[in-house]
Amino acid sequence: MPEATYPPLDVLKPVAEDVWIVDSGPLRILGFPLPVRMTVVRLGDGGLWLHSPTRYDAALHRAIEALGPIRHLVAPNIAHWTFLKDWQSQCPEALTWAAPNLRQRRQVRRSGLRIDRVLGDAAPPEWQADLRQQVVPGGLGFREVAFFHKRSRTLVLTDLVLNLEPAKMPALLRPLLRLAGMTAPEGKPPPYLRLVIKLRRRDAARGAADLVALKPEAVVFAHGLWFAREGTARLRRSLRWLGDFS
Repeated sequence: MPEATYPPLDVLKPVAEDVWIVDSGPLRILGFPLPVRMTVVRLGDGGLWLHSPTRYDAALHRAIEALGPIRHLVAPNIAHWTFLKDWQSQCPEALTWAAPNLRQRRQVRRSGLRIDRVLGDAAPPEWQADLRQQVVPGGLGFREVAFFHKRSRTLVLTDLVLNLEPAKMPALLRPLLRLAGMTAPEGKPPPYLRLVIKLRRRDAARGAADLVALKPEAVVFAHGLWFAREGTARLRRSLRWLGDFS
């Protein structure tokens, strides 16, 4: 069985100055292993911002806190919240921020997850000096909030790009993943998510065009091989399902 993830797992890996990723997983989604990734940003005030937290690990927690205090836990869309409660219990002073409509999900209400703030189109005062944010909408209550780290020109996405490496996937799944357009080098979200987002195609395309216009140098996302170089060109190709952003 190939290794779907990106070892070493549950450790900080530098992306740019004051930006790190943490690879974890794999998660099992519809029977296949899916690598998952958190992004950590140190803000100008020294506080740490955790985007789409992965599974809690005490050693990882200590390593992050060595960089500064954890002040923000971010659930960037309605799917990426599963591990937040564990981090909340260990970081009681951190604020939890959630994408629009996450609070209304039945599973979230049953879990007892605390949501302190709802993310909007504009970055809040807590990080507006460091991060720009953009909501990309879809149908059925889907919203993904994207973030752009201005100083490093790093774009942080969640599920708008999914770029799985076939060699890391089980052999029987590789043809299906390629057919679904989910594989590197120009991976896209799974077909069901593309359909949901296309329910508001005009608005989603406008949001995607705004992301390309930021001209990111690197693009980080939750699943698969992230774009360490040529971020703008590679992002444009991966978002072609929403339009031509040349």
